[in-house]
Amino acid sequence: MLNQRQHHLNNNKILAIVPAYNEEEGIERVIASLQKHAPYADILVINDGSTDETGQLAENAGAMVLHLCCNLGIGGAVQTGYRYAAENGYDYAVQIDGDGQHNPSDLGKLLCGMRETGADMVVGSRFIEKEGFQSTFARKLGIDLLVALVTQLTGKRITDPTSGYRLCNRRAIALFAQQYPTDYPEVEALVLLDNCQLTFKEIPVVMNERQGGVSSISPLKSIYYMCKVILAILIMKTRKKKAWEMSHDT
Repeated sequence: MLNQRQHHLNNNKILAIVPAYNEEEGIERVIASLQKHAPYADILVINDGSTDETGQLAENAGAMVLHLCCNLGIGGAVQTGYRYAAENGYDYAVQIDGDGQHNPSDLGKLLCGMRETGADMVVGSRFIEKEGFQSTFARKLGIDLLVALVTQLTGKRITDPTSGYRLCNRRAIALFAQQYPTDYPEVEALVLLDNCQLTFKEIPVVMNERQGGVSSISPLKSIYYMCKVILAILIMKTRKKKAWEMSHDT
């Protein structure tokens, strides 16, 4: 089985997109873990206008680095990675947080899940098997609200809509290279996929607590974040569904 998997990976281009803003405390560990557990993947760090040594440390660790001249936020940084993936002909692109929460050792599970389900995007969920770091009580309440809303709007059961651990195929890469939500895009991206008649599935993964840096969502921002996300996905859902056609360039 391992040899078959390795043969499959050797014949596909896989890009690990690592958005990073002031992640100097953990970025080297993230890159080292990717190099160890996913040596078949190219690593692209999007240095999102960091004011610390994130970019230089990532370069020293052996990753490709795109240095953004200002902080675009998570949506802009991630879309930069998808544009790079689309323009350079990658078959798969996986988002890996720069703070150490995601385990590159689970990437093989996401790839197998995508092949088995035929989904355009596979989301790593911490809540299916409930192993590893879960979330704080307050954030879990907010996630549960988003679970109910996204499930109702798309008709597809999801357990971890805020998870940033995501693997996309060429169709999803092409879509996200052209259209991608800003600010806190994980939840909106699920509705965008559904609107474009692309599919997503969840695969259980084990996540860690943040290994360094500071979360962009502070307790004071949590209520604002929830209201903004709910409004954004309700507006997005009003858009007419349409079949997504990839450009021949991708």
